[in-house]
Amino acid sequence: MSSDLVLAITGASGSIYGTRLLETLLAAGRRVHLTISPAGAQVLAHELDRRVSLEHFDPADLLGDEPSAGELVYHHHGDFTAGIASGSFLTAGMAICPCSMGTLAAIAGGNSGNLIHRAADVHLKERRRLVLVPRETPLGSIGIENMRSVATAGAVILPASPGFYHQPKTIADLVDFVVGRICDQLGVEVELTRRWGHPDAPPDTTVS
Repeated sequence: MSSDLVLAITGASGSIYGTRLLETLLAAGRRVHLTISPAGAQVLAHELDRRVSLEHFDPADLLGDEPSAGELVYHHHGDFTAGIASGSFLTAGMAICPCSMGTLAAIAGGNSGNLIHRAADVHLKERRRLVLVPRETPLGSIGIENMRSVATAGAVILPASPGFYHQPKTIADLVDFVVGRICDQLGVEVELTRRWGHPDAPPDTTVS
């Protein structure tokens, strides 16, 4: 089985989760197939001041010039000839981080309007791991129903909801908590934060 992973960044707030996940997967030595929606690029510019060209993508615009152990492969969101658009192209899983409600709705409805939707549909039909990371709050009934639909189809819904039992000190600590949980679902071994039950974890604070 391939160790390649697919990452899509869409137009929900929380682009910091997507970029940190990309950095983490590359640092773990994985080949990552990246695609970004136009709205995703707008949010990257607004939230992180990282301005990427979807037509002439330069990894340095997103990640800087730091070397990594992995390999980044970029696919334009409109390129349906990309390998990840076909079930015959083997991958170990896909994450959409962050996942907008529009992207969620398209996947729930089987509407492959771009490469992100199509790649997600491929992962569902091939019974491969698909992790969707919504950040929307509060949730409306339509979004909840769409989450139920894709979860029933086999996707993992992993809201960007950081825990606090690891006693975070910075925003980066909160981001790493979520990214670590995504990596768990993708089968990528990382230690970004203390785990519950670890010798260095805080004591049990359960109230009886």
